[in-house]
Amino acid sequence: MNTLVSTYQPAGSPRLRSIRRTAFALAASLCLTAGAQAADLVVRITGVVEPLGQIGCALFASPAGFPLDIGIARQLWLPADPKGVTCRFDNVPEGTYAVSTVQDLNGNRRVDTNFLGMPTEPWGVSNNVRPTLRAPRFEEAALKVAADARDIEFDIKVAK
Repeated sequence: MNTLVSTYQPAGSPRLRSIRRTAFALAASLCLTAGAQAADLVVRITGVVEPLGQIGCALFASPAGFPLDIGIARQLWLPADPKGVTCRFDNVPEGTYAVSTVQDLNGNRRVDTNFLGMPTEPWGVSNNVRPTLRAPRFEEAALKVAADARDIEFDIKVAK
């Protein structure tokens, strides 16, 4: 004896309404995502004296680790060039960010410091903040990326 099982769902059934809600939510999220913009952040590094090592650019989305703990930031590494170096962070969403840079002379991809915690390699941060006896704060180096921003360009001068 064969039994025929119907999978027909009436138009107002709970399962069909659930499928419609899911499809609508998916379509709405795709529309919202398509309208969201992201900017490209272009950082021009100047003040590189010697073509030694690499220039590291670190993009921080929060104060955590800024400016020396670049391990938690979005990073780019490029060869050092006295003519200048340009770091480009693509598709940066709306928000508040700060950038730190270092000329890594010994290839360890971190900011070397002396026994007092002062950097021993050339460095810089966005807004070119250079406090005398302490590290720059995220808020001092912060820049805002607006929802409708295109390319954002700025310069950072590295120095010891």
